[in-house]
Amino acid sequence: MFRSLRRTLCAVVAALVLPLGAGAQAAADAGAGSGSGAAAGGLRAADAGAGYWRTSGRQLLDSTGQSVRVAGINWFGFETANHVVHGLWARDYKSMIDQMRTLGYNTLRVPYSDDILKPGMMPDSINFSNGKNADLQGLTSLQVLDKVVGYAGQVGLKVILDRHRPDAAGQSALWYTSAVPESTWIADLRALAGRYAGNSTVVGIDLHNEPHDPACWGCGDTTRDWRLAAERAGNAVLSVNPQLLIFVEGVQSFNGVSGWWGGNLMGVAQYPVRLDVPNRLVYSAHDYATSVAQQSWFNDPSFPANMPGIWDRYWGYIFKQNIAPVWLGEFGTTLQSTIDQRWLSALVAYLRSTSAHGNDSFHWTFWSWNPNSGDTGGILKDDWTTVDTVKDGYLASIKAPGFPPGTGGGDPGDPGDPGGGTPACTAAYTISSDWGSGFNAEVKVTNSGTTALSSWKVTWTWPGAQRITNIWNATHTQTAATVTATNAPHNGSLATGASTSFGFGGAPGGGGVPVASCTAA
Repeated sequence: MFRSLRRTLCAVVAALVLPLGAGAQAAADAGAGSGSGAAAGGLRAADAGAGYWRTSGRQLLDSTGQSVRVAGINWFGFETANHVVHGLWARDYKSMIDQMRTLGYNTLRVPYSDDILKPGMMPDSINFSNGKNADLQGLTSLQVLDKVVGYAGQVGLKVILDRHRPDAAGQSALWYTSAVPESTWIADLRALAGRYAGNSTVVGIDLHNEPHDPACWGCGDTTRDWRLAAERAGNAVLSVNPQLLIFVEGVQSFNGVSGWWGGNLMGVAQYPVRLDVPNRLVYSAHDYATSVAQQSWFNDPSFPANMPGIWDRYWGYIFKQNIAPVWLGEFGTTLQSTIDQRWLSALVAYLRSTSAHGNDSFHWTFWSWNPNSGDTGGILKDDWTTVDTVKDGYLASIKAPGFPPGTGGGDPGDPGDPGGGTPACTAAYTISSDWGSGFNAEVKVTNSGTTALSSWKVTWTWPGAQRITNIWNATHTQTAATVTATNAPHNGSLATGASTSFGFGGAPGGGGVPVASCTAA
């Protein structure tokens, strides 16, 4: 009712936005309740994230007891008829995961449908030319998911699996359909829990995406009561892997009050979800702007000052009353309207800045990485390479420290012991688009040595008059045709075998691919 399916190709238009003022941010943080502050969460979180996680009141703790904050991105596609994450027709999957990491996202939410668990289900629209996605050839959709999870863990991203749809045909109001009964839903959840048991890259499962009318919360009708269904499914998952987090979304309506699909958690106060394993429950809400659908609160004369009260009522109270952690699993917008720009500024303030509150904050995964989300667009633009820096910039204050590479234990390509040896790195230069008057390129930097890196720089010389016009995830100097690019503060550290990427635009085009050399320290 309130959302169109966000799956059609669209042009992503960057809009001019009004930055969130420091005063507004401070006021919003102050209104969100007392926090642990940067000293309690932010400073020590740089080394946090190890192993499986558990809850403690409204916070998430890693296996060592340190607090963590989910600050991530949605990468969809496994739930569609392609049966694989989108964009692999344009790029290598590893380069996209590297780019997510260098942008400061620390968690990947992966939507899927039960179709990918069917024996022999094969992915569609993967580009294998020029060595792209070479290790995915011949793999089933589920095996490709293994690769995505494995590489995410190798570079330090955690993964939350999201049962988005029963099948690729479309979203369902309830967790089951005539074609995919509850028994299949639970069996498939158990299968995934068992598949990744022992691999703590996968920290949890979002049981079902956006339950909505006629789904209810606490009504007692086992055919409609999402709260009871979540208990059945959550306990089934925990019976296979008791270390996983169970993410439970809201519904659309409770006691006559309606909102976004999956975004209404008002019923938790009276009817909390009960799981057999303690400290494993995280509640999840979704929230969107007018580019998805109109809601009454956008027309309130006090907008956006009215929004914190709306969020408090629907889901924020769970965090503020220390009931459980709250994860905003989806939120997004095209940013084309002033209302949407003001909405996103207000929401980011409400989610609590990491600098002020550390990890004692709301958790989140932005919708979406994909540019082909029809009513929100993505962090990437339509070329599947260029970053929408305006949209990404809104999220800067709520991004959080990343996690150590290889925390999954037994992930493919485990970087191993980072101690001792000689620092070394390689650089791979690729052109993603060239239109004659200009071009975009990406350089992938890999730690090829036997010790961890603290910094790197890449140098190349163009054969013509090319110059860099803009660059992201690195800084640069250019003398004549020679360019030296140096890591940004957030991507200089690389464990053995780990990679990162930076990109840039240049002009004119037609310069070919130069040989890039890498120097490590």
